[in-house]
Amino acid sequence: MGGDTARVSVVVSAEYDEPVETRELRYFVAVAEELHFGRAAQRLAMTQPPLSRAIQQLERRLGVVLLHRTARAVALTEAGSVLLREARLALDAVEAAERRTRRAAGDRPGVVLAVKAGASRELLSELLHAYAAEPGAVAVEVMLCGPGEPESLLRTGRADVALLHRPYDTTAGFDTEDLHTEQQVVVLPKGHPLADRAYLSSAEVNAQTDLPLPRWPGRDGGHPDGPGPQVRDHTQLFQLIALGLACAVVPESLRDQLRDDHAIVPVPDAPAVTTVIAWPPHSRSKAVADLVRTATRL
Repeated sequence: MGGDTARVSVVVSAEYDEPVETRELRYFVAVAEELHFGRAAQRLAMTQPPLSRAIQQLERRLGVVLLHRTARAVALTEAGSVLLREARLALDAVEAAERRTRRAAGDRPGVVLAVKAGASRELLSELLHAYAAEPGAVAVEVMLCGPGEPESLLRTGRADVALLHRPYDTTAGFDTEDLHTEQQVVVLPKGHPLADRAYLSSAEVNAQTDLPLPRWPGRDGGHPDGPGPQVRDHTQLFQLIALGLACAVVPESLRDQLRDDHAIVPVPDAPAVTTVIAWPPHSRSKAVADLVRTATRL
């Protein structure tokens, strides 16, 4: 990111109008995510005393307590939770502005499209083929990534446009167009006692204990607590299911990635999954506009 002199205004109270520095936001996010000043200081490649002073100065400036500190633990206050959410968005916006500015100054025009590996394969293929036939089409760099990553790549400016999937991805803050809506199914190992059912409810999927649901990485890259296996992508997930170590509720379109040792059962009450094409609301890129127009036409 840019130097520490860059500033972003974060409005917390009308009584405090002095802008907060991006440096302070980075410091606070590190402490809020680690909930430990020593680990946060190590992550930031600095010593702990100046980090503690910076957080105290931030609290004085905002006039709020952001962290509860004891000899054994650090915890976020309600105000701290709000600032963590807003600070992440602000830092993402600054990072995105820097990346898109550098890309706009490059010699090779193009557009970067982020999509989960294995997801929306048919749609993606049709989109790239149709867009390439458009007059004035530019090169499209496709970034295939793990679950949750396309949204992050779009927010931080590493991608210009992304295919996202509600409700798994958050589209708040983006402009979007809905492309396709589908139902979900549960993937089981072939021969499982539930594999012959005409359908299963979400409660039945969650209640069966022999096959836990997987744990996907969160925004910070860590996995939530739980009994299920940690997974990074669908290839890994489907292999674990075939081995009888997990089950998963997934969009129906992923059935073409399954093998003979899998079984699928519809889950009618699971939330429908909508594939959307998303882009930053301030984008003025003609290539992005043309790509979105092609996608909606499909």
